[in-house]
Amino acid sequence: MTVADPNLEAAKNLANELGAKNVYPSLTEALKREEFDAVFITTPTFTHCPLTIEAAEAGKHVFCEKPIALNLEEADKMISVTRKNNVKLQIGFMRRFDPEVRRAKQLVDEGVIGKPVLMKSLSRGPGLPPKWALDPKTGLAMIAEVSIHDFDSVLWFMPSELDEVYSVANPLIHPELAKEYPDYHDVYATILKFKRGEIGVIDGACPVGYAYDARLEILGTEGLIMIGEVRGTTMLVCHKDKKIVTEPFASWRERFRDGYLAEAESFIKAILEDREPEVTGEDGRRALEAVLAAIESIKTNKPVKLPLK
Repeated sequence: MTVADPNLEAAKNLANELGAKNVYPSLTEALKREEFDAVFITTPTFTHCPLTIEAAEAGKHVFCEKPIALNLEEADKMISVTRKNNVKLQIGFMRRFDPEVRRAKQLVDEGVIGKPVLMKSLSRGPGLPPKWALDPKTGLAMIAEVSIHDFDSVLWFMPSELDEVYSVANPLIHPELAKEYPDYHDVYATILKFKRGEIGVIDGACPVGYAYDARLEILGTEGLIMIGEVRGTTMLVCHKDKKIVTEPFASWRERFRDGYLAEAESFIKAILEDREPEVTGEDGRRALEAVLAAIESIKTNKPVKLPLK
């Protein structure tokens, strides 16, 4: 195992944690000096396309974090180059691998709650994303960098194709950042309309301070599935002053720990078994297109039809 990072101190720390033997300042250096089968790209969004192309052209399978890219042209290049070089491309939507979410998808596919007609998904984080994520030259703003998981989840569960997206957003928690980043927003809500009439609702806010909060709700014609809550434990501490205290999830790393491990295992199995990854580049592109439509809707204050031109 090898770790590559321009920040060599960070690379060394991660290498020590993972038991990796070597560290390099770039993927280019690692490709020159090491033999390996796959690359995990966990770098900022603006680097995803060039790193994926470099790895694929070297014959390496690619696991790439979300969002897949900054725009659809980059996403198409990534999909094309991995197909051309006969290597796998998996996108990091770890919520699909969370045990409860996977069970819910199985139940929906089996028709246990009838036909899905309304789905709600939310993400609220305790801290701000790094500044590169807020700069339109290097990131896709809060709604994409934080909530693209919600877009992917709704698209994954709903049985028909997305037709229209309407989104509103405002800088309400840290309004001062709007002076530095004109398109900055930290509270937002989106409505997704599907071809057969189904509705998706996504909301998000960051930083909320109280916890890491991610929840799903799928309403079907014959039932309801709800996943997640603010509490990170079933333990309650009851005080004599009549206060009841519990503990929330501090970060996404804790909430979706099992999902992160399972998606990595699934990627490795896809390579060993020579099968299509469970989350493909096309899945990443679909979620990106939806979130780009939401960003356009925020700017124009109008619904946006899909596919995007």
